[in-house]
Amino acid sequence: MRPVLPVVTALAAAATLALSGTAQAQQADPAPKSALGPAAYFEFADAANDKFVFKLTDPAKIQHARDLVNGVTTANPSVIGKIVAGTESYNPAWSYHYDPATVGFFEVATEVCDASIGYVEEHLSEVGGAFLPGNTWCPWSSHVVREVTVP
Repeated sequence: MRPVLPVVTALAAAATLALSGTAQAQQADPAPKSALGPAAYFEFADAANDKFVFKLTDPAKIQHARDLVNGVTTANPSVIGKIVAGTESYNPAWSYHYDPATVGFFEVATEVCDASIGYVEEHLSEVGGAFLPGNTWCPWSSHVVREVTVP
């Protein structure tokens, strides 16, 4: 008989991540999802100094990212969201991108969604299983460095 505890533990971790990610995103970004406007693009760096560009459409989230870049706030400095395999024109260096509708900001998140930009690229085929359950990615060392112009 297979041990049940590792499976139960993995499922509990995934459920906790899903619930905490949703709660953190709602707490950090109270703007309703229907408040969509023109897109803005931002770049974040991680501890390895890799850079990743993401798209925002929610005006409150765009303002929060601009406030981070301009030093107006230091609250919820890191980026969280669900990733999708595939290159986007605004983020051509990587084979994946954030789903813009899921991007938010956080101060603290569970370890199960933490990974560097390069590590995600190297293990993209494993995303959604035990690695980054639910495709939720929250690089702890991420920090927004600038707003970028996309042609």
